[in-house]
Amino acid sequence: MTPTSIKKIGPKELKFVWDNGHESIYTLERLRDMCPCASCSGEVLLLHAYRPPEPDRTTPGRYDLKGIEQVGSYAVQLQWADGHGAGIYTWDLLLRNCPCPQHSPAGKN
Repeated sequence: MTPTSIKKIGPKELKFVWDNGHESIYTLERLRDMCPCASCSGEVLLLHAYRPPEPDRTTPGRYDLKGIEQVGSYAVQLQWADGHGAGIYTWDLLLRNCPCPQHSPAGKN
């Protein structure tokens, strides 16, 4: 699935409408906290795991979305007011983390 529309709805939510008609509404806090970049989520490089420290969730601008840029035909990159913007959110990642009851296991929200 791919989105046909991505819109900021209100000051704290982003809405994706997918090509099958499904709608996913994410809070900006949820999107920022699930950032998939290595600095936020960690990575394994040459058999060594990097685990980032817990982020400071009080950093000014952390949850303020400043821009959205499409990456190829498979993802978006979000730019945050705190200067962070390395995370590439693939369509698969977004759907796996969709907050709706259809995609979210109980208690995941």
